[in-house]
Amino acid sequence: METPPPLAGPFALGTFSAGDDSAFPGLVTDDRVLDLRTVPALGAPDLTTRALLERWDAVLPLLRAAAGSPEGTRLPLADLRVHAPVEPRQILQSGANYRTHVIDLAVAHEPADGRPAEQVRAEVAAMMDRRAAEDRPYVFIGLPSSITGPYDDVVIPSWCAKPDWELELAAVIGRPAFRVAPEEALEHVAAYTIANDLTARELVFRRDMPEIGTDWLRAKNAPTFTPLGPYLVPSAFVGDPGDLQVTLRLNGEVMQDESTKDMIFDVARLVSYVSQTVELLPGDLVLTGSPAGNGVHWGRLLRPGDVMEGTITGLGVQRNRCVAEAEVSQGDA
Repeated sequence: METPPPLAGPFALGTFSAGDDSAFPGLVTDDRVLDLRTVPALGAPDLTTRALLERWDAVLPLLRAAAGSPEGTRLPLADLRVHAPVEPRQILQSGANYRTHVIDLAVAHEPADGRPAEQVRAEVAAMMDRRAAEDRPYVFIGLPSSITGPYDDVVIPSWCAKPDWELELAAVIGRPAFRVAPEEALEHVAAYTIANDLTARELVFRRDMPEIGTDWLRAKNAPTFTPLGPYLVPSAFVGDPGDLQVTLRLNGEVMQDESTKDMIFDVARLVSYVSQTVELLPGDLVLTGSPAGNGVHWGRLLRPGDVMEGTITGLGVQRNRCVAEAEVSQGDA
């Protein structure tokens, strides 16, 4: 196995378990994990990562101190199961937020009126310029029950004919955010992590009722359809979230490899926009959209046995194998 890409900063925060023991929040430093339940300034038997995010301004200095202190129990990372790093209350997902990706999707859907591809590209590019100028991101709601761990299997439901990958940068909220300005929005982001927002492509649009448009419940929220993690990397370590490389490999072959510079709306504008309607709470996720290179672009969608490996600069790597629902059911029998 290749050496994993380095994390930004001296530590990251995650959720772990050993054997059948209950999960706990831990601080990752190199190949060791500090069990934060054993740190006197933080410890509590029922401590969770989300509880730490709920008092993030006070906790971050304590994490910095704990990373360099001999106090607490440190365990080998290799001996632990890595879970999704946080359990959010809310997931807000940005759609159509990468210029190249949106253009590719528009062309791939082959307009019925016979317009040539170059005309479609030009029209979609002009539409995105208008959206950016009018400050109108497209955001919908995801379900926390779709989240799975960064190394867990992704289960393809029996009803899903066209499963597709969508690797994304996820902003993790650390301060409640309600009606915040874009200039203040990043102050409410505690950390960043990796999300793979899988989609059942054939179910995105309701063919029986085209007038109501998209069906994101059915298309995106099956169990395991949102691999998350491996860790939460504090925003103070990440630098500019608008200059990170998002890369997904399928069975070792690069499929997505794009900079977050291609986003139409940056993290600050997305968080601000969402907060005009929704009160964002500590631990909530704001997914920022997927770059070009999805399966529908390549004409090659996910199949059982496929392995997806996703990386974003400084945030680590997630690796998920795809399995058919029937295989899981047989395994449980």
